[in-house]
Amino acid sequence: MVMKTVTYNISRVSCGHCKMNIEREVGKLPGVDSVTVDVAAKMAIIKYDSPATKTEIETLLIEIGYPPEN
Repeated sequence: MVMKTVTYNISRVSCGHCKMNIEREVGKLPGVDSVTVDVAAKMAIIKYDSPATKTEIETLLIEIGYPPEN
């Protein structure tokens, strides 16, 4: 499979704890290669491959309290 990259705007990202929480939780998903959160830009960049899906990542972000806005 080909590695996919998705970028999300997440306005609820406000501190290092938010960054750590998103990177840790999303990083646990099978197939997620990397998670990079930019607190200043309020953005998350996620690289993933199968079996992870965009829908699964978005659902998890909502569940942990950081809903994506795009």
